[in-house]
Amino acid sequence: MSGVDLHTHSTRSDGVLAPQAVVALAASAGVGGIALTDHDTTDGWDEASDACRRHGLRFVPGVELSTELGGRSVHLLGYWVDPGNDRLRTECDRLRNERLRRAEAMVGKLNALGLPLTFDEVLVQAGDAPIGRPHVAAAMVARGQVADLDAAFDGYLADGGPAYVPKHALAPERGVELIRQAGGVAVLAHPGVSTRDAPVDLALLDRLVAAGLAGVEADHAAHDDDARRYWREAAQQRNLYVTGASDFHGTSQDARLGEAVTPVDVVDALQQMSRTEGPW
Repeated sequence: MSGVDLHTHSTRSDGVLAPQAVVALAASAGVGGIALTDHDTTDGWDEASDACRRHGLRFVPGVELSTELGGRSVHLLGYWVDPGNDRLRTECDRLRNERLRRAEAMVGKLNALGLPLTFDEVLVQAGDAPIGRPHVAAAMVARGQVADLDAAFDGYLADGGPAYVPKHALAPERGVELIRQAGGVAVLAHPGVSTRDAPVDLALLDRLVAAGLAGVEADHAAHDDDARRYWREAAQQRNLYVTGASDFHGTSQDARLGEAVTPVDVVDALQQMSRTEGPW
């Protein structure tokens, strides 16, 4: 069996493909399995798990939690969490509701900047997915206000941009604790990717380790060789597992699913650290 892509997204959050379509693509790419890690939701697990069984792939249940430090985003991946855990479910619900409020406020800011946009246009872009900044950006593209999603973020929606709206989010250490309380295993997502997100430093990494962090996503598709080497060494020095993943969303500018993967023995070791039982 080849490795497992431990970071993918579907239409249950900000991806463009349904969970079963993500799995079908993974099968065609020749990977041994995937983790579905939609933002702040576990809603796609059953569909993805069933599809993995049909295609003979390993399924890893996951979620990507949005946390913040100093107004900047720090993302955490939680694997094998209990989806019925009250604290986790409450926090995920709050984060999704917060995204709706923020999107409405961003539309208001864009209007004040002289860019006509309605919230209904954003809802059209979101479809059935939980609404977020990418849908505001897509509505701007559809209006012809910007050339592409990157231009929307870089010019308006990125952290600190003129249409950015701060959110109330978990502290990173609290996010790790929440994943562990839900029986799961916490991994720091793409620490070397600074675009739209804050770069993570070693001081924060040490605080996350103290909170119970199990791994670092060093082999992220968007990390260059230097970033991969740096975060791999940082993880190994702290006895953390190193994971690899594509962070696949399905957009035209996105990494290919399976472009980076995690060895099966690492996946096995991480699963042994979890405290939940399920059909996966």
